[in-house]
Amino acid sequence: MTKKQRAELVQRELEKLYPQVPVPLDHTDPFTLLVAVALSAQTTDKKVNQVTPDLFSVAGTPQRMARLEVHEIKELIKEIGLSNQKAKNLKRMAELLIEKHNGQVPATYEELEALPGVGHKTASVVMSQAFGFPAFPVDTHIHRLMTLWKLTSGKNVVETEKDAKKIFPESAWNKLHLQIIYYGREYSPARGKGEKDFITKMLFEK
Repeated sequence: MTKKQRAELVQRELEKLYPQVPVPLDHTDPFTLLVAVALSAQTTDKKVNQVTPDLFSVAGTPQRMARLEVHEIKELIKEIGLSNQKAKNLKRMAELLIEKHNGQVPATYEELEALPGVGHKTASVVMSQAFGFPAFPVDTHIHRLMTLWKLTSGKNVVETEKDAKKIFPESAWNKLHLQIIYYGREYSPARGKGEKDFITKMLFEK
């Protein structure tokens, strides 16, 4: 089976499994999505979704977030990993959105990645899910599965993202990266033995 055929099989099977893919992080607008994605680094989406309702009830806009002290933000997100740094980042992010962007989340990679705590993956998620821009955010789960499926030989998420964009049609990117994440969680968890990972078996069965 060629790489192109493997990619087509993966896309076909994922579409059967997940014809609809809600964004796993609860949010109501670009700002709350940006905050949720920034908080999700080295933390599960489930934990982020447990914490953000209280956070957004008092700091659901850049203006309200900027008015809080760092220690107040930290208290609201203390259950999340790296809460000290994330609290500092959120306050400064909110201040910069007000100072430079009239309180709006910008819709370019360059402007997003200039915000504290916003790397390329976070910017890609926001560009994709908030603004509908074709993007293929790659996290460690997608990197692992793309490697397992021999769709990339990339040594890191940056190289894997380039390979994913080459092999999958642009029109599928925004949905497909979520489908792969859902598949990884359900059928091929990082700490599992892959017994349920039927796509890998289909790709490489004798």
